[in-house]
Amino acid sequence: MSGWVDRSKTTLSANYRGSTSFSTFMIIGPTCFFLGILFASFPYDFPLLWTSAPLPEDFIQHLETHLKFMHQSPPLIGRLLNIIVFTGFLGFFIKLFRPSEANVLFDGASLVLYLIGVGVYITNIVKGLRSVSAGIWDDPEFTTVVKEPRNPGSGEIILGKEDSLKVLAASNTILALVLVGVLVLQAGQWYAERKDREDFAKLEEEKKGASKKKQ
Repeated sequence: MSGWVDRSKTTLSANYRGSTSFSTFMIIGPTCFFLGILFASFPYDFPLLWTSAPLPEDFIQHLETHLKFMHQSPPLIGRLLNIIVFTGFLGFFIKLFRPSEANVLFDGASLVLYLIGVGVYITNIVKGLRSVSAGIWDDPEFTTVVKEPRNPGSGEIILGKEDSLKVLAASNTILALVLVGVLVLQAGQWYAERKDREDFAKLEEEKKGASKKKQ
């Protein structure tokens, strides 16, 4: 750890990559971008999770159409999403190259949250979109709430359509909270740097005042 972390580097060092560096914008940009996508899905997620009112008759059909449209978008859209995700990773790797202790604290924790978000996206959201796009619930044999897998030894079960959509909506909420956590940590880094600058300026003023008194 001591060889990886540059303990001589502080938030006032010239080579410190802090909250105002370009790599920070490489992190904040993708994070806000995906939060915008999740916000656009919130009108669909809200009736499923956050209200006890009965769903409109055509709500599930509209939501299914929306999800199919997203998943079946041209391959260019998926490639752009991958590029944006890796842009965030690149920003983290730049900030964590020969990092200071502040980088390890704020950017390291942000990277952990970012990895959790990517994991939720791949394991829950992408899998849910594939299930909706494949139309597995339109199978005439799918008549129960829980469908047993073709391979009983796999341990995988498929929930009913409404329950699966609720899981997808919950995954969107979890991902949004994780991404907000990334922004909070980056904002915390900015605040910590600001306090360091203020404390340093105050210390310099005290030194100047003490030197004038001696004269």
